[in-house]
Amino acid sequence: MTTVLLWVVGILAAAIGVALSIALHEVGHLLPAKKFGVKVVQYMVGFGPTLFSRRRGETEYGVKAIPLGGYIRMIGMFPPGEDGRVRASTTGRWALMAEEARQASFVEIEPGEEHRTFYRRPVWQRIVIMFGGPFVNLVLALVLTAVAASAIGQPGYVPTLSAVSECVLPAGSTATTCGASDTAAPGAAAGLRPGDEIVEFGGKPVQDWNALSAQIRADGGRAVDLVVLRDGQRVPITATPVLTERAVTDATGKATGETERVGFLGVSPSIAVVRTPLGEVPGVVGTQIEGVANIVVRLPQRLYDVAQAAFGSAPRDPNGPIGVVGIGRLAGELNAQPAIIPGDELAERTSRIVSLLAGLNVALFVFNMIPLLPFDGGHIAGALWEVVKKAIFRLRRRPDPGPVDVAKAMPLAYGVSIVLVGMSVLLLYADIVRPVTLNQ
Repeated sequence: MTTVLLWVVGILAAAIGVALSIALHEVGHLLPAKKFGVKVVQYMVGFGPTLFSRRRGETEYGVKAIPLGGYIRMIGMFPPGEDGRVRASTTGRWALMAEEARQASFVEIEPGEEHRTFYRRPVWQRIVIMFGGPFVNLVLALVLTAVAASAIGQPGYVPTLSAVSECVLPAGSTATTCGASDTAAPGAAAGLRPGDEIVEFGGKPVQDWNALSAQIRADGGRAVDLVVLRDGQRVPITATPVLTERAVTDATGKATGETERVGFLGVSPSIAVVRTPLGEVPGVVGTQIEGVANIVVRLPQRLYDVAQAAFGSAPRDPNGPIGVVGIGRLAGELNAQPAIIPGDELAERTSRIVSLLAGLNVALFVFNMIPLLPFDGGHIAGALWEVVKKAIFRLRRRPDPGPVDVAKAMPLAYGVSIVLVGMSVLLLYADIVRPVTLNQ
């Protein structure tokens, strides 16, 4: 019963976090739009049928049934056609799509409100309005990462030794005890003991276990001076990491089946709460942005892999795209996992959920910056192209060409929307029949 309750709490926390992230994303558009005088007729969280709404002033605020995003509706999102008309002057299929978009953006413009349309705002204001949403997600990612990694902290390896091996066992060995013919481990031979904290290695202060481990692996075959804290005293020790065959692991820590010759000291770290310095938080988020961007660049291949897993026997990539159901499942599983460090289970579980929501906001930031409609990045790209186009016209001493007609990209926007719907359906199905789990 306790495990089920923890699952439910984790799923609810993730659902609330997702809803708030989407709602605040739209606030990032809403506030600058109102500040710059653009009329906003709707602020909605979700799509589909309206569950609840209330009108405040000229704006209707509400929640819709399908929690897969949100939007604000501003009047005059698209400028009139090149001939100054809103109605179609051609019967071409693509032209009609553009004209229908223009009509929809003009239908709510009342007499005297022409100056409050979105397309009449200066380019920098339009960019601020459209970037406001992704910017909020970026700020949320930074804040949530700071809370999880810096304020609460997360379980991690520290250079306090939990164990010191007596011998060097070959790669792939399943032995649990040392034999008479096994080579003595250099750490034990040098006098290292469990409980020692390595504070210096090779004359340099030890910052964390990962950096120390990398240095040990790199210094195989060389005598190295180190200093440990033992019972409050600094104890100098000289050890020589031996070169030995060790398994190669990938970015997720899984063995690749290959081996390499690296330095081996024969010591194991302890697990403790590790707090990331605030100054390193932007770098952590930057690495996450890079990871999500790589997924976006290879999205067709990643979705093909998801389909192979969902409809075939291929394994599901734990680092691939997941949907809202998968996020909820992971949140429940994260919250139900036993605490790694006994004594403060609530803080550890909170850190896990907050980290998950930070990653979600990174994904929202990256996806919304894709320079295609209907993403925010599509409108930003249109505004930036307008700057370039006007500069070119000025250099050629030609009249101002006016706003860029972003409505011409609506056929592409409809195509992208269809792809997004298909992707959502695929991820929903995959998250049910072949979910991403923590044990992958």
